[in-house]
Amino acid sequence: MSAMKFCRECNNILYPKEEKGRRVLLFACRNCEHQEIADNNCVYRNEVHHAAAERTQILQDVATDPTLQRTRELRCAACGHGEAVFFQATARGEEGMTLFYVCCNLSCGNRWRE
Repeated sequence: MSAMKFCRECNNILYPKEEKGRRVLLFACRNCEHQEIADNNCVYRNEVHHAAAERTQILQDVATDPTLQRTRELRCAACGHGEAVFFQATARGEEGMTLFYVCCNLSCGNRWRE
């Protein structure tokens, strides 16, 4: 599937258009009268692929987010650092909100919840 289609007459972009009477998807030029029937009913498809390392990195990056709340009342069990960022979110498979903590020691990045 190509990203964009172009008019054969004037080389402008063809835009998707529905012809309701025939129930057909067309690509039509907005500059001239050229139209062509779409060979595929998919107009746009966005596939997002994440590696496991990318998901882990996203959680570690929250330690540097200045908009998140921080606490100095807890110590990281992994490295003993005295500052953590915390936020609320729903935990997988559980009802209600859970409080998540991330160690602010950038070399640690330990995560825990209460």
